[in-house]
Amino acid sequence: MRPGNGSRLNDDQLDSKQLLAALTAFKRGDFSAHLPDDWTGVAGNIADTFNDVIRINERLTKELARISRVVGKEGRIRQRASLGEQSGSWAEAMGSVNNLIEDLVQPTSEMARVIGAVARGDLSQNMATEIEGRTLERDFLRTAKIVNTMVNQLSAFASEVTRVAREVGTEGKLGGQANVKGVAGTWKDLTENVNLMAGNLTDQVRNIATVTTAVATGDLTKKITVDVKGEFLELKDTINVMVDQLRSFASEVTRVAREVSSEGILGGQAHVEGVSGTWKDLTDSVNFMARNLTEQVRNIAAVTTAVAKGDLSKKITVNVKGEILELKNTINTMVDQLGSFAAEVTRVAREVGTDGKLGGQADVRGVAGTWKDLTESVNSMAGNLTAQVRNIAEVTTAVASGDLSKKITVDVRGEILELKYTINTMVDQLRSFASEVTRVAREVGSEGKLGGQADVRGVAGTWKDLTNNVNTMAGNLTAQVRNIAEVTTAVARGDLSKKVTVDVKGEILELKNTVNTMVDQLNSFASEVTRVAREVGTEGRLGGQATVKGVAGTWKDLTESVNFMAGNLTNQVRGIAKVVTAVAKGELNKKLLVEAKGEIGELADTINNMIDTLAIFADQVTTVAREVGVEGKLGGQASVPGAAGTWRDLTDNVNRLAANLTTQLRAIADVATAVTKGDLIRSIQVEAQGEVAVVKDNINEMIRNLKDTTLRNEEQDWLKTNLTKFTRMLQGQRDVLTVARLILSELAPVVPAQQGVFYLLDKSGLEPELKLLASYACREQSGVKTSFKLGESLIGQAALEKQRILLADAPSDYVKVSSALGAARPMNIMVLPILFEGEVKAVMELSSLESFNSTHQAFLDQLTESIGIVLNTIEANTRTENLLSQSQSLATELQNRQEELQKTNLELAEKARSNLAKDQFLAMLSHELRTPLTPVLASALALETEPALPQEIH
Repeated sequence: MRPGNGSRLNDDQLDSKQLLAALTAFKRGDFSAHLPDDWTGVAGNIADTFNDVIRINERLTKELARISRVVGKEGRIRQRASLGEQSGSWAEAMGSVNNLIEDLVQPTSEMARVIGAVARGDLSQNMATEIEGRTLERDFLRTAKIVNTMVNQLSAFASEVTRVAREVGTEGKLGGQANVKGVAGTWKDLTENVNLMAGNLTDQVRNIATVTTAVATGDLTKKITVDVKGEFLELKDTINVMVDQLRSFASEVTRVAREVSSEGILGGQAHVEGVSGTWKDLTDSVNFMARNLTEQVRNIAAVTTAVAKGDLSKKITVNVKGEILELKNTINTMVDQLGSFAAEVTRVAREVGTDGKLGGQADVRGVAGTWKDLTESVNSMAGNLTAQVRNIAEVTTAVASGDLSKKITVDVRGEILELKYTINTMVDQLRSFASEVTRVAREVGSEGKLGGQADVRGVAGTWKDLTNNVNTMAGNLTAQVRNIAEVTTAVARGDLSKKVTVDVKGEILELKNTVNTMVDQLNSFASEVTRVAREVGTEGRLGGQATVKGVAGTWKDLTESVNFMAGNLTNQVRGIAKVVTAVAKGELNKKLLVEAKGEIGELADTINNMIDTLAIFADQVTTVAREVGVEGKLGGQASVPGAAGTWRDLTDNVNRLAANLTTQLRAIADVATAVTKGDLIRSIQVEAQGEVAVVKDNINEMIRNLKDTTLRNEEQDWLKTNLTKFTRMLQGQRDVLTVARLILSELAPVVPAQQGVFYLLDKSGLEPELKLLASYACREQSGVKTSFKLGESLIGQAALEKQRILLADAPSDYVKVSSALGAARPMNIMVLPILFEGEVKAVMELSSLESFNSTHQAFLDQLTESIGIVLNTIEANTRTENLLSQSQSLATELQNRQEELQKTNLELAEKARSNLAKDQFLAMLSHELRTPLTPVLASALALETEPALPQEIH
């Protein structure tokens, strides 16, 4: 009861109109309607209860609106609705709302987890179709299946593309194709593009290999015909031009050799157009050899005419023409030796000058004097040419593959010496170019030191890496310069509200700070001073002076101060620009020598110190990068004394990178070595991220898979070995009791089991019964029953259901496994029905102090099948032996009766003549005796002709 006064309603009076108005407003959703607080009695209680309901509904509405906003719009999916300490339907309503949010959020979170894993490159995750024991249904289940199908297709696509890329790009196995089943749309297009790329690459490389192999075997008739573009087109054109030049060269050299050595036309020269390099040198060498041969032979002809006049015993017999024919009549005495000499020299000249076979030597036996000297001269020429061409080919091949560490070292002279100097100079310049471009790209793009850009098209290998470094530098420089240009443009338009905001380092950071300080100072100057400051500080027009006519006093002093400042600033900025330009070009040996004081002096000292630090930093970082990235020397560290701030951080980052790489690679190497030695316990524990983390996880997963596979193989070996052992042991057994005892005694140590019983199904009674046949380690007083009906206890139930029953954690008083020293409760009890073709033959129960693992259970399941076959075989043999015994007994009885019948028939036949009536009586008696024996005889004959019976029964 609430107190009231006389002007208010009495205890039992209720203003129904006011109550109806409040209820109507409440029905419309107006929670501002309340009943008066000053009602007393029952009306007051009704008012308080109504107002409480209004307030609870209002809180409920606000809470639902809040949870809708924070969960549905703000994405705070862990928020839940709450009305405080409410019970009943209010609490159930809040619980229903929270359950709805939970049911909606859980599939979304699961989908976000899987998609997040896909975004990180982890394609092993799948969206669960069951959450907290509840299976997803309808749209949620369809979404889960769609996401899982997408992940599986992505995994198959990634696996196939990785395989093709590895086979084609790493292992050199051409012709590989990605086979991703069930994909469509973009994934099918990507798969077809990968296969198209692999197919084109296979055709291109195989066509190039065919042509180069033909060239290597001396076949110059083939060319590259495959349709290619880009760099492969350039390679195709290069090789085809090479083949054309080789064919032209071979043709010309062959012609000269034929004219000189066969037709005797001296003075011929080889003309090969469009060749250069080694081929031009070889053409020149052949022409030089031909000119020398012409001069030598013509001179020898004049000299040997006199020699031939003193020795006319030998004649030249070779068929020659031209000027060599004139020599034939002059030097007949030298023909024999010259024949051998000419053949060897021609062979060497053809191999070296025409066929391109380097290393050949002339072998002319029995010569002396001038001919021996000529032979040695030819061999010397061929040997020198071989060494020179092979050394040049080795160096140019190394340069083409990006290896700039080799030079031509062979000892040469003349034009070959000039070629050697040219190629060695080219290698030095290329190596210097690569080093400089890499250093400039790092300084400009990462450390804020401005410099030029590299534009190198159509490169690969080392040159492509250099181009990428320079392009990285250009990207960073573009962002910095555009921001500075934006600010300076705004200042040029008179807008002094903008500043340089780009994130920069090094001298560009100092320039940024200088420009921003300049903008602040410009705001305080008048028009003329603004013009000068704009020209000097923004537009870069150094040397400007403020001209303010008619001023005096402080303004004149201010103008002169500004002009003096502009002059000093011009000298200082030009000095700084000169040094910055040098640094941008990679020249770290210049210093800022401008005369300055105060902060400018400190800036000059800072810039000079920075240049010194940069020089040391560049050298150290280059050394570490070369040792770790190129030479494979792990553990290297950069040491930059006196570095601080950004440079110290950069040095630490480089050292951290090298240390992390060293730690990761050594950890991976240690684990890989352990795995190769068969140690599958270790795993990679080093911290890693990105692709190294992926490699780490893949290796660890590989080790786990190897370990699991090894364990499964061991379990399968154990299973097969023991099954084979028991099969061999039970083979040929003929006694059921022996089999039961043998199974229990041999099975106990294998599983392991400490107790066991074996019940055999007996169908001889009215109802089938399981009777105890054998036991293992069971005491007589343990209360083991000797028989069970089907469905009685676990033994009978297992036989009835034909299913294995496993009992875990048996009660303490259930059964005891005992020995002389004590007793213990078994951990597992297993009841195993033994079946043959779906029919129960026996039931076996085992108890163990340990748990039966999955391998033991699988072994027992397969063993019961073998036991069922053995029991059925023994049963069939027993029935067969009984039938055989009965058949033999019946046959013996039949034979005895037939003998008696024959004897009787003889006696009757003797008496038939004397007593026909007695004969008829005996015939009737014989018929009566034969009638009961007919089924027995038929049964014996049926057994005799039965093919399924054993041979001994037949």
